[in-house]
Formats: sequence, C-alpha cells, structure tokens
Amino acid sequence: MNAEELRSKYIEFFKSKGHTQIQGKSLLPDNDPTVLFTTAGMHPLVPYLLGEEHPAGKRLVDYQKCIRTGDIDEVGDPSHLTLFEMLGNWSLGDYFKEGAIEMSFEFLTSPRWLGIPLEKIGVTVFEGEDGIPRDEESAAIWKRLGIPENRISYRPRADNWWGPAGSTGPCGPDSEMYIDMGKEPCGPNCEPGCSCGKWLEIWNDVFMQYNKNTAGVYEPLARKCVDTGMGIERTIVILSGKKSVYETEIFAPIIKAVEEASNYSYGADTEKDRSVRIISDHTRSAVFILGDPKGISPSNVGAGYVLRRLIRRAVRHGRKLLCDGENLARTGRFLLPIAEIIVDMMKGPYPELEGNRAFIMEELGKEEAKFLETLQKGEREFEKLLPSLLKDPRKLISGRLAFKLYDTYGFPIELTDELAGENGMTVNSAEFDEAFRKHQELSRAGGGQGFKGGLVDQGEMAVKYHTATHLLHKALRMVLGDHVAQKGSNITAERMRFDFSHGAPMTAEELAKVESIVNEQIRKDLPVSMEIMNLEEAKNSGAVALFGEKYEEKVKVYTMGDSRTGVFSKEVCGGPHVEHTGVLGKFTIQKEQSSSAGVRRIRAVLG
Repeated sequence: MNAEELRSKYIEFFKSKGHTQIQGKSLLPDNDPTVLFTTAGMHPLVPYLLGEEHPAGKRLVDYQKCIRTGDIDEVGDPSHLTLFEMLGNWSLGDYFKEGAIEMSFEFLTSPRWLGIPLEKIGVTVFEGEDGIPRDEESAAIWKRLGIPENRISYRPRADNWWGPAGSTGPCGPDSEMYIDMGKEPCGPNCEPGCSCGKWLEIWNDVFMQYNKNTAGVYEPLARKCVDTGMGIERTIVILSGKKSVYETEIFAPIIKAVEEASNYSYGADTEKDRSVRIISDHTRSAVFILGDPKGISPSNVGAGYVLRRLIRRAVRHGRKLLCDGENLARTGRFLLPIAEIIVDMMKGPYPELEGNRAFIMEELGKEEAKFLETLQKGEREFEKLLPSLLKDPRKLISGRLAFKLYDTYGFPIELTDELAGENGMTVNSAEFDEAFRKHQELSRAGGGQGFKGGLVDQGEMAVKYHTATHLLHKALRMVLGDHVAQKGSNITAERMRFDFSHGAPMTAEELAKVESIVNEQIRKDLPVSMEIMNLEEAKNSGAVALFGEKYEEKVKVYTMGDSRTGVFSKEVCGGPHVEHTGVLGKFTIQKEQSSSAGVRRIRAVLG
C-alpha cells in the first residue's frame, strides 16, 4: 500500500462510519502564539475540543500536514522528519472509548482496510497516576476484541497521557497501538511501548475526559471528546516492511532527484547518505512551507527563520555531496530540480503546491544564492584572519572566533572545521559549544516573552483581540483598498499582531484613519452574530474568506452589525468572538512595519 492509497482508505473508512471529511489547515496556525507551526493533526481543532461547535458536526476526519522543529539536528538518521502527514478522526461529544477503539481495531485488522494480522498488534493504556485510576475500561475493550492480556501494556503519564495544552484545560489518557516488527525481544519485560525497536507505534487514540482546574484538580468533563492520530510516513514503513521511511515510495523519487543533482549514488557512503536524507527532508519541508496558503519567505525571525535554516542546511549538505563545490557556487540552483519533483508528487492531495509553484522556486533560488554569497563572505573573512591564526603555536582556533563567524556571517561551524583542517589547525569545539549554548538560552528567553497566553485557552482578552482583528481587517480594506487580505495574526492576552498584504508603508494619516474607524465601530457597540452556511452561500452573501484556504462545505460566518446599526464586517472564521463590540475598549495602533515582501504588520492594543 502506498501513501495515496492509505490516505484514501482512511478517509473512506471513517466517512462510512458517519464522519464528515474536513480540510486540513495551514502549516502556520491562526492566533496561537505558543507555536510557530501546526505540530499535530489536532492543533487546528483545539477550539472545538475545548467546546466550540464545529460547523461540520460531531464526527470529523481529515489529513493534515505538520511540521516539528525540535529534532531538526537529528534529521539525517533513518527515522526523523521535520514534515509529516497526520491522519485523524475526532468525536466532539459523540462516541467515546468503546466507539474509538472498535473503529481503530476494525481499520487495522479488517482485510477490506489494512488487514494487519491480529497476532502482530499490541496496545498500551494508562496505568493510573495522581489519583486518576488505571484505564481498565480501555483494556477491557481491547481484550473483548481479541488482544491477549500479555500484549496490553499499562504505561505511565509520560507515555499514555495527553494535555492539557496549557497549565489548565481538557486532558486525558490515551491508548496507543503498536505493531510487532518481528525482532527478538530485548528482555523478559519487552512489551508494547518498549523502545528497543521490536514494537513500533502506528496509531494513538486520546480520550479527553478530564479538565485540570487552576487548583491542579482533575475534574470529569461533561462533554468527552476523542482525538486520534496516525502518521502516514510511519504507517507506510510498517505496511511496506521497510526499515526506514527513506526506503519507501514517499522518498524514493526525491532521493533519485538528489542523486541526479549531485551525481552521487545513494548507498555508496554512510556520511554522504546522511546528507542525501537531510537534503530530501529539508527540501520537502521547505516546499510545503513556501507552498502553504499563508506561505512565508525566509527571514531571521520566527517561522521564516526555521525556513531559512532548513534551506541553508540542505544547501550545505549539497556542497558536501558535490565534488566540485565551485560549480555549485556558480549555479546556485541545486535545490530547484529536487523541489520540482516534490511539487509534482504532492500536488494531488495538496493543490496549493501547484498554485504556488512559481513562488516556491523563486524563493528557493533566491535563498540558495544568498546563502552561497554568505559562505563566500565567511571564507574571505577566514582568509583575512588566517595569517594571525597560523602564528599560534597551538594551531588552535578559539571557539569564540568560530562562533563569531557563525553568528555574524552565518558561517557554519562545519566549514570552519573544514578550513581549519586544510590549514593544519583545529577548532576549540568545547568553547564553541558553550558560546552556542548561551546564544540558545538567550534566544529561548527572548522568545518566551512573546509566547504567553493565546487563543488556544480562549481567555477573555484573547477573544477580544481576535474579534478586533475583524474590525481592523475591514478598516484596512476601507482605507487602503480591497487588495488588502489578512496574511496571519498572533494574539496574546496583552496585544495583537496583524499581518496583511500591502506593498508600501502606511502614512500617519492612513494609520490614524484606520484607528478612528475601528474605534467608531467599538463605540457603536455592534452586535456580533454567527451563522452556519454552505461555503457557496457564504461567498454569495459577501463574506470574506481569508488566506485562499480550502474550507469545509459548511462554515461559520461572523457578522458585526445588523439591520439596525448597519453591517460593518462579515467574515468566514472559526471563532470565538465577543457578543458586542462595545466591550473591546479603546483600540490603539502601536506600530506599523514590514513583515516580509509585500506584507505589512500592525501591532495594536486594547485598553
């Protein structure tokens, strides 16, 4: 079974069980300052798991592209990825443990679906902790379905518990499904959940049945939900009997493109094979980020920095593969043929990649060329320093100097090591690591200040700021023109940040006019109402749909104003919102600046 067949079978199965297929969302999450990217299939559904009513109903299914950046430095081994696809099904106050487990079991074992032999399946359940009882209910369901007791493993919170997303909120135990990969057990206690490689996780059912309150007490939820996740890449490894995702059809055409671009045959050299995997993964991730409906450009902050890091790491490993580094420096187009293959492969399930093909190629080409210039500057700077460095009898380059080359010129430590070796010198790597560690701590400390609160917890101020984005969006269109479209927002309990398409800085007069329009609508105390409509009805009613995203057939439309006050704003949006604009307080624009090419950013507060 290939990825396309798995994706189709999963959707078909859950639609046959009364689920409505919904569209996967952007890689760049809305109004959630706690993360840079959508990190899991459930991420876009958090408001609905927290109590919002979903316009598509209580049973949902989809596939979702996700990015996780915590393991970027691990990518290159046979298993780690930065981009992956997640299959998911949800129950929003409908079925619970029995329904979820029975459907999971049927999809895994039925010959019509995955057809995995029963004797290969093992499961884990929550063993109980902090006064919360052992999940005997899930274990009993698995036993009834035919999973023997010796393949049901009770695991602690670290392994079998989800949430809450913040310090308080919905959470609960989960039950994970594992496949026996046929390896010998590592010992007498080797059971599902063991990390030795005998058991590989294929699926996870999360049962959100508690709410953790401010006192740290877990209270039973009146509305219980189910959230599940099955990674396409990992599942294909299991179903195909391969040892690595890089051996599957998901990566085979990409690796072939890397081979052709580099004139290197994968499998000939262990270290170069690692470079091939890094190039394949990072280029794939960069293509999806650039091709997203909210696609961003490489930059030095936030998600744009992660994108830049992925592209530059891929280019650097391209240099390692090529015997003639100068040839790469002259062309600056190593990644483009690889990216073309990725777009061709994935444009079916993700048509936005084809729609943004030109932008993807342009940005990749520009960033690759820019990085090659950076490398050349770093090499020239190293050559300037070389005469004095060679005078040191220890032939040792300080870690502080190596870090300066990295921090100031973007010059990778690996290339400093390489140039040092060519000149009979070594780098004080321990000193470099210490300087780099301090740099990371400062970055994390600075970043933490910007990642407080957020719409995920649906706090009072976050909801007010989210409502204010609608007023700001309409006011900008009134002052600047209908070309203005929201390109993203970032909300905390203290302020809002709003990105929008516009090609020039706003004048003081334009900013004052926008601010005045927003405050006028607040003073009018406009009523805020919501209707669920078909997407076509929403468009015909004049509702603005943001980002060029794909939407479900049924959507929520929020209107600010009515026949008495006059309608001011009407947008497709997931919510939540206040009921009257008068509660927002005074709206003040603090700053307007560039965000990226053709995109401006406004920071504003309510008070």
